Amino acid sequence: MGCCVSTSSKSTCSSRSNGEKVSPSCLEVGFCGQKRAARRTFSDHVISLNHLPSIPTRIYSNGKSRASCIFTQQGRKGINQDAMVVWEDFMSDDTIFCGVFDGHGPHGHLVARKVRDVLPLKLLSFLHSSELKRNGNESSKACFKGNIKPDSGDSDKDCTAEDKLDSTWREAFMKAYKAMDKELRSHPNVDCFCSGSTAVTLVKQGSNLFMGNIGDSRAIMGSKDSDDSMVAIQLTVDLKPDLPREAERIKRCKGRVFALQDEPEVHRVWLPFDDAPGLAMARAFGDFCLKEYGVISIPEFSHRLLTDKDQFIVLASDGVWDVLSNEEVVEIVSSAPTRSSAARILVDSAAREWKLKYPTSKMDDCAVVCLFLDGKMDSESDYDEQGFSSATIQSNHSGNPVESDDGQKSEPSLQRNFTVRSSEENETNGALSVNVEDVTLSADDDQNWLGLEGVTRVNSLVQLPRFSEERPNS
Repeated sequence: MGCCVSTSSKSTCSSRSNGEKVSPSCLEVGFCGQKRAARRTFSDHVISLNHLPSIPTRIYSNGKSRASCIFTQQGRKGINQDAMVVWEDFMSDDTIFCGVFDGHGPHGHLVARKVRDVLPLKLLSFLHSSELKRNGNESSKACFKGNIKPDSGDSDKDCTAEDKLDSTWREAFMKAYKAMDKELRSHPNVDCFCSGSTAVTLVKQGSNLFMGNIGDSRAIMGSKDSDDSMVAIQLTVDLKPDLPREAERIKRCKGRVFALQDEPEVHRVWLPFDDAPGLAMARAFGDFCLKEYGVISIPEFSHRLLTDKDQFIVLASDGVWDVLSNEEVVEIVSSAPTRSSAARILVDSAAREWKLKYPTSKMDDCAVVCLFLDGKMDSESDYDEQGFSSATIQSNHSGNPVESDDGQKSEPSLQRNFTVRSSEENETNGALSVNVEDVTLSADDDQNWLGLEGVTRVNSLVQLPRFSEERPNS
């Protein structure tokens, strides 16, 4: 698709994740130009979509890496529409990209996989562009690192450096998400008009954690408190239509937000002229039938510094969060017999909870990424004992034969089960139309609206819109 960026394999100027400090010589973002000829810089080689499956530090199907394990399981609604990825050595040797993507709609599985593959490349591309801009297109002189650990008392300079770091990563996430949605709109083989995907993504570089998310997939962290007990910290907000600012934006754009009578806990987004499609999230990639009515792909961005008390991060689709609380997930992962089995055990636990709590509901797809912040993982023998084979790991490096970027050779394009429903309009349309690209973000606005226990035991979409009907004049 013409999406090519360059990336580096090694970097020696970033702080390590084990807390070892390296004094910074300049402001950092993640690219290091090396003086030694033997070391490659960020611009030394190019990665395209065709080369992604051969990257040895990138995994996207059930398996483990040096510091993580990932697992997904199909639910009972049709084809598995969840996707996930962990990419170690993302820009430097202490940088990791992780993401979970939950597709919905007739082609949701294709959208989720496309985002999984392309979004990290776009993020790399924009970070590379930022590097070139900062250094007058002299990338070989660049030395960007992830950590800002001041060892002097010059607080003003430190604050300025941290602000610049935050601003650079925020801009890269914003641009990457916008470009990803733009590419989906014009994709020749994936129809995203009534299909889309969530995204919860993070980049860990040294002790810095940068996160961007849209939709209702979630990231949490297991950390130790002052008593050395494990606690759960929610890192992202579930961006659902019932959040006040999300609902306000949608209504200003003449979209409608309401819940059906038989599922009052699930608020959905509806077209102004039709009781469709009933999207159960306020932000998503794709879903272009609703992009004029308040659904956006602008990510919620956050940046935090990790501490020695932070143990692991879990990214998961709503198939997990619908039946397990944050605290339960932290308990399951921390008590797993081996780290490499943590993701699979968590999915198995979610599957059991679906059967116990909602025996008449169809289990949703589940996808989990467990990232251990000390960078350590079990031995290969321990991994094999948990039911994974070496072939599983190696298959991630040689490609997945059942997937394709354009969907031409993927598994049968089975649709999810859509329940056709109707409901009287109970929300008034807003009188003001706004440009969704101008929406500003603030994490503080929703500090009391995290949606910790929100249950969505139904499809992300209710029904496809009937565009054959004449639309009423606005």
